[in-house]
Amino acid sequence: MSHDSPTQPRSWDGLLALLALATLVAILFAPPHNLLAKADRAAFAVCHRIPERTFSLNGRPLPLCARCSGTYLGTVAGLAVLALRGHGRASRLPDRRTVGIFALFILAWALDGANSYLALLGLPHLYEPSNLLRLVTGTLQGLAIASFLLPVANLVLWAAPAPVRSVDSWAGLLWLLASGAVVVALVSSEQTWLLYPLALLSGLTIVGLFGLLNAMLVLMLLRREARARRWAALAAPLLVGGALALAELATIGLARDWLTARFGLPF
Repeated sequence: MSHDSPTQPRSWDGLLALLALATLVAILFAPPHNLLAKADRAAFAVCHRIPERTFSLNGRPLPLCARCSGTYLGTVAGLAVLALRGHGRASRLPDRRTVGIFALFILAWALDGANSYLALLGLPHLYEPSNLLRLVTGTLQGLAIASFLLPVANLVLWAAPAPVRSVDSWAGLLWLLASGAVVVALVSSEQTWLLYPLALLSGLTIVGLFGLLNAMLVLMLLRREARARRWAALAAPLLVGGALALAELATIGLARDWLTARFGLPF
């Protein structure tokens, strides 16, 4: 009796990958056809997109509000820095001291969000909200997400992830903060030439993060987690995760459209 190798793709993975790829292509070529509009639709599924709380470049709002721009772009910036510093396969969470710092980042995000919501409702609040504060606290949260998400994903995806922490030193934390500062500087600069790079990166990051979480769930449901040794072994689950992500985002967007039209309220 033959058995599939735990580290190699199964025989039907190629067909599964092709079906997922066909689904991805079909959704990507579906309306809207404008790239910025596609990024807007992806963002519409996860963000309120209130114009007054969104940075605009040459009069054109970014797909995500200031806080969500910080969260998503901060996450991808954090993941990029961790990978560039050789921690791309890290499988351990940061130490307690660093976790405490990240907890403060998330607390700042939550407190600023609560204060901003109170202001929106016209209720007493601690200070006057601003898009810059929303962007900064969102970015700090994104850096924390990257530091926790990376080791968890590696434990699910890889057979032999590196037994190191995602953030293991003050230098690592400073590099993360530097990447966050770049995100804040670029978004808040509102330079016209940054519209397409920031908008498309925002849309791709939303799809990518949803796709990664879906791929992890698919592997766990199939009891195939922690088996891959090469990227080829992850092609099928990652493509399936991406297809599911686009379908999920499209469904949420259509549901929001229907609820808004049905009840005349923003959702």
